Amino acid sequence: MTIRLPRRRLLATTLAGAAAVPLVAIRTRPANAAEFSYKYANNSPVTHPLTIRTTEAAARIKEKTGGQVEIQVFPNNQLGSDTDMLSQLRSGALEFFTLSGLILSTLVPVASINGVGFAFKDYGQVWPTMDGALGTLVRGEIAKRGLYAFAKMYDNGYRQITSSTKPIKTPEDLSGFKIRVPASPLWTSLFKAFGASPTTINFNEVYSALQTHVVDGQENPLALIDTAKLYEVQKYVAITNHMWDGFWFLANKRAFEAMPQKLRDIVEAEFNASALAEREDLAKMNNTVADTLKAKGLQFVDTDATAFRAALKKAGFYEEWKGKFGPEAWGTLEKAVGSLA
Repeated sequence: MTIRLPRRRLLATTLAGAAAVPLVAIRTRPANAAEFSYKYANNSPVTHPLTIRTTEAAARIKEKTGGQVEIQVFPNNQLGSDTDMLSQLRSGALEFFTLSGLILSTLVPVASINGVGFAFKDYGQVWPTMDGALGTLVRGEIAKRGLYAFAKMYDNGYRQITSSTKPIKTPEDLSGFKIRVPASPLWTSLFKAFGASPTTINFNEVYSALQTHVVDGQENPLALIDTAKLYEVQKYVAITNHMWDGFWFLANKRAFEAMPQKLRDIVEAEFNASALAEREDLAKMNNTVADTLKAKGLQFVDTDATAFRAALKKAGFYEEWKGKFGPEAWGTLEKAVGSLA
């Protein structure tokens, strides 16, 4: 038998049923979901200290915020090339990103100043400078582009030149040499000053470019040469220490400031703490990685930094970049490292 309800009663019953549902229906996330679910990306291998330490920081942040902030880690260019991820960071599709200042310079020109050839003699100059006045100046410029840079940089290390065709011993050996460089005007300028033929290639394509001889060499810190297995497609490494490079820990400013101050303080404190730990990791690796790479077949070549620096000066490299960076930034650098131009 079919039971028919009067139209008014049927409507009232339907509305009453609907009124009982909304508490479940309008829930925007599971009860145990993080209030702020963000993404962090880098270009470093999973085994690199940068990835290891930032992953640890993300875990501590989740614990110390009681699960309110959850940060997923995407290493090794999983979300695209450096330039792709920088665009994602600016648009808000990505909330956190670590990037070399030299690549960041495509957006913030002064950010590449730490990469001036042969500027830093040793780490005794690097950290007081980048944790001090020069770092503060660069962070201020980064903030003008809608990004927020944390106070402590992560170490990438002093860069060395590798080759598959010949050992690089002198500046003259770089003449006509096909070398991969990241997407940065300063990098290109540096190697053109030596007479080389620099080609811009994103890091996720470097191994294949070396393997197929699109380029004959590249330059990176020893730790990255090891963790990225570049020794498999290179024969020589010249110890030039031609540039110190580090990673800025960057946040999309809108996304970062969407969190309450208490949560922002935890996030920044933990990533800064991991930066200091990562610096120690790199220092320890630098004591052993040369022997590791020699055992894997890479042939080491010693060079004279004085000769390379003199070649840059003769080519007008320092005068060119002094003009491009301007008196304030260049003066801050020279105050820390001494006269360059």
